Amino acid sequence: MILLKKELTYLRKNKSLFLISLPALLFVFAFSYLPMFGTVLAFKDFNYAKGIWGSDWAGLDNFKFFFTSQDALRVTRNTLLLNALFIIIGLAASIVCGILLAELGRKAVRVFQTVLFFPYFLSWVVVGYLTYILLNPTYGAVNKLLEWLNITPVDWYSDPEYWPVILVITYLWKNVGYTAIIFYTGLMSIDPSYYEAAAIDGASRFQQILRISYPLIVPLVLLLFMLNVGKIFFSDFGLFYFVPRNAGALYSATDVIDTYVYRSLRVVGDIGMASAAGLYQSFVGLVLVLITNRIVKKIDSESALF
Repeated sequence: MILLKKELTYLRKNKSLFLISLPALLFVFAFSYLPMFGTVLAFKDFNYAKGIWGSDWAGLDNFKFFFTSQDALRVTRNTLLLNALFIIIGLAASIVCGILLAELGRKAVRVFQTVLFFPYFLSWVVVGYLTYILLNPTYGAVNKLLEWLNITPVDWYSDPEYWPVILVITYLWKNVGYTAIIFYTGLMSIDPSYYEAAAIDGASRFQQILRISYPLIVPLVLLLFMLNVGKIFFSDFGLFYFVPRNAGALYSATDVIDTYVYRSLRVVGDIGMASAAGLYQSFVGLVLVLITNRIVKKIDSESALF
């Protein structure tokens, strides 16, 4: 009872902050917690006429069907490897861009900030069309450039070997600016007296970056790393569907769990199997977060999520 009174007192004192966060809490509740009731579909042989609760119980048959199919290994491999590349290369590029922004003057920062941040607001549908303009086998700008250089044009939408690189470049172009702004904000919060003391001791700008800037944003880097690891099994559907234009010839390099689930629902209409694949995503994501948090906690307990 005493604990409840303390919580209510704390809530009254900070009611303005709770009201500000209320839309986000409602959004998370509506789109993350309420749909959890649908996980029962992963264990059902869903029938539209019988409904969710009336459909026959299938046990682990949906999981068995997914894991014994020839697609399970391919989509799992692509999901893990491509998202791992996005996390590692994306964070590295964002840190570099954030540090470069911090080294620029305020007027220059406004320009570069806008240029870097603008692609983040474009939908993947638009980005997919922009990519197609560049990679169109007949009229694409890239193939026209290759012809001008007397190099044989490439049928980009039929050859999967180029697509891991294309997807990474596209992801970086769209997302690096957003993360770089986060690091730039973190760098701006560093006490300038650290740099002044280092300059008096004769440290160069590069040494100041290595010894002051980067070490002080490491907790922020670890936090973003752990959050991204938690989503490593949840690929950006728009990137993997709209940019390769759902070309069947590219499935070996671009098909991930999200696109596989969508295609299963659209073509086969197997809700039970699609739900099983989605539950598999969530479970592995949770395990990866717990493992990563445990490792970070051993290295630096203050940088862990919990």
